[in-house]
Amino acid sequence: MPIVKTEAKIFACTQSKVLGEKIAKAFGADLGNVITSTYSDGEFQPSYEESIRGTRIFIIGSTNPGPENLMEMLLMIDAAKRASARHITAVLPYFGWARQDRKDKPRVPIAAKLVAKMLEAAGATRIITMDLHADQIQGFFERPVDHLFASTIFLPYLKSLNLDNLTIASPDMGGSKRAYAYSKALGSDVVICYKQRAKANIISHMELIGDVTGKNVVLVDDMVDTAGTLTKAADLMMERGALSVRAICTHPILSGKAYENLENSKLEELIVTDSIPLSQDNDKIRVLSCADLFAEVMNKVHNNQSISSKFVM
Repeated sequence: MPIVKTEAKIFACTQSKVLGEKIAKAFGADLGNVITSTYSDGEFQPSYEESIRGTRIFIIGSTNPGPENLMEMLLMIDAAKRASARHITAVLPYFGWARQDRKDKPRVPIAAKLVAKMLEAAGATRIITMDLHADQIQGFFERPVDHLFASTIFLPYLKSLNLDNLTIASPDMGGSKRAYAYSKALGSDVVICYKQRAKANIISHMELIGDVTGKNVVLVDDMVDTAGTLTKAADLMMERGALSVRAICTHPILSGKAYENLENSKLEELIVTDSIPLSQDNDKIRVLSCADLFAEVMNKVHNNQSISSKFVM
């Protein structure tokens, strides 16, 4: 029997509509039509306004808290399953709840695994995401996971800056592997910050391991939340003799006093992707789009081609 190629369609959750449009354009398709109805109590219902029977659909949506973003993704997946889509790929530029990837004290959940199981239970047959907070989250899924690295976006930009005496820095011990990967690609030195937290988002003490005197420093992290760690690290490095400090963070959560912290810091530039839309403009923030990366990977997945070239660290 002749092989019939499955049609591909792209849809986006509400928060990721702008990114979804960019990805669809780069993919070479129109963004599919979804209408979301909302009840007066806040309950909402997404509805596909076109047939998706027998198709491969990509649902684009970051699942950063609050819970509405995750819930919308789950409802979109469930609706696609019930509408007889053949393949349902959840495209999560930012995989939310990922900081809860283990029990770090008694009587707490492992939320990252719970989210993984909910996505699968809803009907996702494949996951595409970028810069997970912890690589081992891939193991929480029983479905294929394509874990992309934003280094394919950031490295060309860093090289274009032509910074002398470049040094890569990790804002904490947990990010040292990522920092070493960047330093290897750029042929630069590495320094690491050691921090102690009084509680979540509150740093009580920070020390620097390594020398930054006369160096142009680039801090590398997977996300920036309140920007407390980044700005404190930047200020510390400037005090220790750094010429300049920039930061690369894939996911711009930027909650609480993040924008105020950035403005008051000695950080010269914060470079992020558009995995999460910014809530306000800021002259210190440069956004590099991840649309082309996701579109290329989605095309390769749809055509059953290798995507190993995108797993670059």
